[in-house]
Amino acid sequence: MVRVLWVCIVVAFCFSKWVDGFVQYSYRGDPKTEIINNTLMVSITLIRGAEAKGAVCLDGTLPAYYFNRGHGSGANSWVIHFQGGGWCSNITECVARTKTQFGSSRYMLPETGFTGILSFKAEENPDFFNWNRVLIPSCDGASYSGDSENKEAQLHFRGQRIWLAFMEELMSLGMRHAKRALISGCSAGGLTSILHCDKFRGLFKKSTKVKCLSDAGFFPDEVDISGEPTFRNFFSGVVSLQGVKKNLPRFCTRHLDPTSCFFPQNLISGIKTPLFILNSAYDIYQFYAILVPASTDPNGLWDNCKLNLTNCSPPQLQIMKGYRNQMLNLLKPISKSKQNGMSVTSCYAHCQAQYQVMWHADNSTLIGTKTISQSVGDWYFDRAEVKVYDEGCHYLVPR
Repeated sequence: MVRVLWVCIVVAFCFSKWVDGFVQYSYRGDPKTEIINNTLMVSITLIRGAEAKGAVCLDGTLPAYYFNRGHGSGANSWVIHFQGGGWCSNITECVARTKTQFGSSRYMLPETGFTGILSFKAEENPDFFNWNRVLIPSCDGASYSGDSENKEAQLHFRGQRIWLAFMEELMSLGMRHAKRALISGCSAGGLTSILHCDKFRGLFKKSTKVKCLSDAGFFPDEVDISGEPTFRNFFSGVVSLQGVKKNLPRFCTRHLDPTSCFFPQNLISGIKTPLFILNSAYDIYQFYAILVPASTDPNGLWDNCKLNLTNCSPPQLQIMKGYRNQMLNLLKPISKSKQNGMSVTSCYAHCQAQYQVMWHADNSTLIGTKTISQSVGDWYFDRAEVKVYDEGCHYLVPR
């Protein structure tokens, strides 16, 4: 009888190990997950009670997130990824956002796929696959840094309060016990990870390994091809309208104007927490919004070039290479700091960490001999110093 019991125990133990790679670990009350087409789909979670703190999206709805609990060696490790979605700089733009997922949780997807840095598969996400993984959508229009309102338009600019509500929620889910933590973000979310990097570090004990990753969040304060500061004027509207000034890093606002302190180039030198910049030198969003906005090309002379870089004329390529060189120059503070890291690709892309084909796949562009995932992992775990940029990419059309 005892022998039979031991056999059952051994079988049960082996079975539990076998299913470890197939089931998703969860606690009572965790969001529902399912695997569809080999992708983990995670259900949305609203932050109940956030309205009492004034932590609401542009239209007054509750902020939301997607969460998949970690397991095994990653049970006490957390990666928080802020989704992109742009910003709004005036009342008209912000009102329009309230009718989309970027201004209202009412329009957010009931479930979303976790890929790239959020993937649950070791072969797709070697270093972070079994961590607690959180995706936070954008719903404020100011990289979660504003704190104001416009009662007449019924707009709530409460990004800073939402940030605090998210952190309080995640700490209650177990993040307070984290041994390792990484805040990351794409585009406007990448700017979020820069703006809040040191604040994120301050949530944890000194023994917790905390770092920050900005993916496509390094927006240079540059003029467009006509010499106009189009993008700076846009950021100025965001900062002014949404009351961002009071939440910007003080080491910057002590000597620069608030708009300048919304640009990463004026922040990276003062951030104390280790920071990794992942960016394309030919970022498609920056191509359209900063370098060649529609207002500068009324005759569409850049249209073919924008569609595919192989269509660009020699003078156009020269302008783009100048833009790339200026970005690398602005990133020198990162390249000179041992604790920081950077990976600047030449892919015609915007955001690379959340997309599997860019992050870690058989056909991913390699920088040297490594995928982006491997480079970020080497930097986070201090396996190697990572300061790399490449001259070529096999993705020259928009991705």
